[in-house]
Amino acid sequence: MAHPLSALLAILLCLGACLGWLMLSGRVLDRLMPERAVLIRPWLFLAPAGLIVAFCLVWPLLNTVWLALHGPNGVGFVGFGNFRLLAGDARFPEAFRTTLLWLAVVPAAATGLGLAAAGLTDRLRGGGLVRPLIFLPMATGFVGAAVIWRLVYDYRGGGGLDEIGLLNALWTAAGGSARPWLTQAPLNTWALMAVLVWSQTGFAMVILAAALRTIPAETVEAAQLDGAGPLRIVLRIQAPQIGGAIALVWSALTLMVLKLFDLVQAMTNGQWGTQVLAGLMFDWMFGAQDSGRASAVALVLLVLAVPLLVLALHGVRREARQ
Repeated sequence: MAHPLSALLAILLCLGACLGWLMLSGRVLDRLMPERAVLIRPWLFLAPAGLIVAFCLVWPLLNTVWLALHGPNGVGFVGFGNFRLLAGDARFPEAFRTTLLWLAVVPAAATGLGLAAAGLTDRLRGGGLVRPLIFLPMATGFVGAAVIWRLVYDYRGGGGLDEIGLLNALWTAAGGSARPWLTQAPLNTWALMAVLVWSQTGFAMVILAAALRTIPAETVEAAQLDGAGPLRIVLRIQAPQIGGAIALVWSALTLMVLKLFDLVQAMTNGQWGTQVLAGLMFDWMFGAQDSGRASAVALVLLVLAVPLLVLALHGVRREARQ
């Protein structure tokens, strides 16, 4: 009980400090420099947010860079030695390739399915009932989804044991033999990616459905008069007009993939060739107690994420201009 109370007290103190700063700084500014108050006041209002950003983002980034240039526990300057250790460790290239595969498949699949679901549920009878069902997996969380899908992919390994996994039950009913979906590479990576696509398609659908409603109805009606079907209208008519929203969703899903850890950890613990960079960072930080190599992996993830952040900001600005 002490921890929630401490957190609540910290939040209240932070809010009180920010409100006190805004009130006090405004009064002091009006008395000392009233002629420049209009120019200075916005910076005073931004100062608390700037301090929070510096404390929560800038300082951890600088600390990560410092740790990446030192040995375990920050002892001993090693320069780029940790990055050379990454290149020489077989686990890093494997995790890097697996992460790139996730980046290539999951955002594209979830965005594409979300766009198709957004367009089709708007035009098909009963679409309003289908949309909550598509969005529902997102409410389970990654660990909850992992528990559900571990049962779907369950494999008993033969030996006379009945297969209780839903997928193997369907597979054997169709005449096939039970397969170890989570331990056989590269099948297991594709099985894990399917779980994330299942979980995030609803997120993409909701964002893109809101963007589709901004398109004039006359455009869709003209396409329907020309004989275009629902899917063709979505892909050929509507999608080009909401490119900013699609880029934003794609970027958000890509950033999610870069920091993905709990789903893989809960389903395979990073074994059998399924490890990703975030999981490798966790293993080196808390398993091997090597903050240097873990921080080096964090910087690699940052380098991969920066272009995506730029793309996301571009998408936001494009939507704002429209």
